[in-house]
Amino acid sequence: MSISCITPPYILTRLLDSDNVDIRQSALSTLLTTAQLRGERNVRGLIAGALATPADGRRSIFDCDHSTFLPLARLVRSEDDATVPDASVNQAFDGFGTTRTFYREVFQRNSIDDRGMRLLGYVHRGIQYNNAFWDGQQMVFGDGDGQVFTDFTGSTDVIAHELTHGVTEHTANLEYHFQSGALNESMSDVFGSMAKQWKLGQTADQADWLIGPEIFTPHIDADALRSMKAPGTAFDNKLFGKDPQPDHMDRFANLPDTDEGDNGGVHINSGIPNKAFYLVAVGIGGKSWDAPGHIWYESLKASTPTTQFQDFAETTFRKADQLYGAREQQAVKEAWAEVGIRVSG
Repeated sequence: MSISCITPPYILTRLLDSDNVDIRQSALSTLLTTAQLRGERNVRGLIAGALATPADGRRSIFDCDHSTFLPLARLVRSEDDATVPDASVNQAFDGFGTTRTFYREVFQRNSIDDRGMRLLGYVHRGIQYNNAFWDGQQMVFGDGDGQVFTDFTGSTDVIAHELTHGVTEHTANLEYHFQSGALNESMSDVFGSMAKQWKLGQTADQADWLIGPEIFTPHIDADALRSMKAPGTAFDNKLFGKDPQPDHMDRFANLPDTDEGDNGGVHINSGIPNKAFYLVAVGIGGKSWDAPGHIWYESLKASTPTTQFQDFAETTFRKADQLYGAREQQAVKEAWAEVGIRVSG
């Protein structure tokens, strides 16, 4: 499993050109430490003993106290503990709880692995770390630099996005590059957005369909990291340019499978299946986690590590018929067609 980060590398790379030396330094430090994590995989396995027994998704939040060495982090809140003075700890704890309950009540899934996997969170990682990531065993949060990014624990859909990487790992295990990697990222956006909508009790037409609107500081001119409703419109500013996400296969970005190329554009091309899910949700109407969510969830479970956009579209078309009927299947077919993918059915 790759280290899966919420902040796309293309945003951090653009910040290296900022006139502000502090913004440049924070972006460089984040890029370097994230690359180190991907190379060393030294985070995983250090506390594997804590994961040995199923625990019904029990939550444990640790404070890194700005260190990057996780085994030194202090346990500051466990499942049955009351709130603590640290807002980041409480937000991570509550976000884990929302995601866990969402998966249990909507999809009858017992935590990330469906076997009660403990939910481990680490807050205050490093100094001005502009990211949050899932590494296959735990979720780690940076505080942001305070100028572009703020505390990454403050967004429910960001937390659910990252934990969904774990769900994907324990189901289809989609390879994290090119189209399968973009599907991997899209699954996290889809289920992250559904978890937020479920928490707020919103219907598909009431939701904002934005990913991470809370993680930018107030003076940054950006709506969010991504828009599922309108990929390519989440931001357009001098600091990190224009949102590069396509909303149609005609604009698919062919990028190299490198860190600089975003592993073949996994955070970029995810806009295409994201838009398809949005269209299915508003096409069917009502709550996104009802028919649309179950179609996507069953299709994720039926996918393989190398599933491509076309494969996944065909699977959703079949699942719509198996689970529901002609109306839902037609909505799926029309949604994929609108993003340039025609299902054979």
